[in-house]
Amino acid sequence: MQIAFVKCHGSGNDFPLVDARALDLPEDAWVRLARALADRNGPVGGDGLLLLTRGDDGHAFGMRMFNSDGSEAETCLNGVRCTARLGFERLGIADARVLLKTSDAEARLQPELAPGVTTIRTRVGPVSTLAADVGLRIAEAEVIDAPIAGLPSARAFTAVAMPNPHLVTFVDQVDEAELVALGDWCEAAPALLPARGNVSFVEVRGSEDAPALFVRTYERGVGLTNSCGSAMAASTYAAARTGRIPFDRETRVFNRGGMVRASATEAAEVTIAGNATFEWEGRIEFDPASGALGALEVVARRPDEIAAWEGMLAGL
Repeated sequence: MQIAFVKCHGSGNDFPLVDARALDLPEDAWVRLARALADRNGPVGGDGLLLLTRGDDGHAFGMRMFNSDGSEAETCLNGVRCTARLGFERLGIADARVLLKTSDAEARLQPELAPGVTTIRTRVGPVSTLAADVGLRIAEAEVIDAPIAGLPSARAFTAVAMPNPHLVTFVDQVDEAELVALGDWCEAAPALLPARGNVSFVEVRGSEDAPALFVRTYERGVGLTNSCGSAMAASTYAAARTGRIPFDRETRVFNRGGMVRASATEAAEVTIAGNATFEWEGRIEFDPASGALGALEVVARRPDEIAAWEGMLAGL
């Protein structure tokens, strides 16, 4: 069968995005498609696979996100923006509630972050800091800026469910080797965190009047990634909850992939505004039974969008 898709990215978090509303594939075929399309050594590559799915009475459409290892994530906020853009374009709307695996998100088209950079705002929450919701098997009800017994790190963490699980720690300077070592440990599904988790090291930057965060994340099912939207949201909430930035103050949140603007409320809602960039469109042959890919055809390219994003990055 032939699969049409858009190669897109949110803050450098890149994906093939498929309009799956009219596609009826068994679950194992979606897993095989994610592994094949997101394979960095394959013809497309990405941090995972996004699906635009059918909505219901309260949602104009939905999103599913599969990591590059084929596991399905509860959410992906960079992916929500990209999927929402495709849904908006296909349905002729500019805002919607988006159905996710275990929750939902509000999405709305926003004024551009920079000329030519399509920008979408998403709002999620309330997020949870209950240890059980994060998947931690510990006696404590929650972890807020405190060490976690049994974790091979003495750092203080804040555990946040977006609803996908995040462990956030604030550092003077990101040590990637330390982050990868801890991420690998969590990725092995230890008894402390059997469903695995995302780990972020966060630097507080900027000033009191203009706060900023720099987030580096080891993403569950992906590894060290240039960008993770739910990690940026979790880090924003953790920073506000621990008094490092104010609640209800828009904060620039940077990562290796780019920048978003985020804020968190005391009611545990997080809002993120960032890009939803479409780079090119393609079609590819796919065998659902074996997962094999065939010939790739690039249907259209979006050089103006790529240039607009690169121009914004150059100005940061």
